Amino acid sequence: MNFSPNDRVSITMGDHGVAQVRLVRGDKMNALDPEMFERIIEAGHALQKARGLRAVVLSGEGKSFCAGLDTASFGQEPAPDQPGLTERTYGNSNKFQQVATQWRKLPVPVIAAIHGVCFGGGMQIASGADIRIAAPDARMAIMELKWGLVPDMGGYALWRGLVRDDVLRELVYTNRQFSGEEAAAMGLATFVDADPLGRATALAQEIASRNPHAIRAAKRLSNAMHDRSTDELLMEESIEQHAIMRTPNQIEAVMAGMAQRPARFTDV
Repeated sequence: MNFSPNDRVSITMGDHGVAQVRLVRGDKMNALDPEMFERIIEAGHALQKARGLRAVVLSGEGKSFCAGLDTASFGQEPAPDQPGLTERTYGNSNKFQQVATQWRKLPVPVIAAIHGVCFGGGMQIASGADIRIAAPDARMAIMELKWGLVPDMGGYALWRGLVRDDVLRELVYTNRQFSGEEAAAMGLATFVDADPLGRATALAQEIASRNPHAIRAAKRLSNAMHDRSTDELLMEESIEQHAIMRTPNQIEAVMAGMAQRPARFTDV
């Protein structure tokens, strides 16, 4: 994988194709300045191309996951040559949306480990993960209304299916803080654990032991679930399963697993 460590993001490829992606601006609680937006997107591009990737763990260095926008670094007018917010510079997203939506666009499951503060843009980045594991005392909030803004980093698209509509409206309208335990009760966190990074890593390793072709297909179906009709989803299920079962070495591994023998799945 072609990614040079920098002072904003690091990627470490571990055993069994599990990548540890860490925000490394710990002295600023991993707050998002313009350079951090660029580096996070570069990390996403590198992961898209990584051979043998099976799962990603996303976390923050230091005392917090991400404190949201570094407001001190966004006090100036954007340069005239910078794309406008309505320009789609990354597929269906602008740059600010891409740092959150890219985790759903990755072909493998992403697990966010949330500790300390997870505010604003940090909350939306975490929401881009497939699964979120939060420390019970994590401090979380959808903060944008505090600054007179709306959540605009892909949050509304990512929160669909996670949290009840009226609950989400209250969180957006009031920008109140809530704990990791509250997040799990509302649907914004999947699990609560005193060691979110350890739990996330263990879960990623478990996922990485599964058939990588089936895991990637399952993520594609999960991403499509809220936007497709029943008829379309039924057909997409069949197409994905047909593709897996046409691959000889994959079907042999599936049969071995059914026979309770160690399955040896090949990488994508």
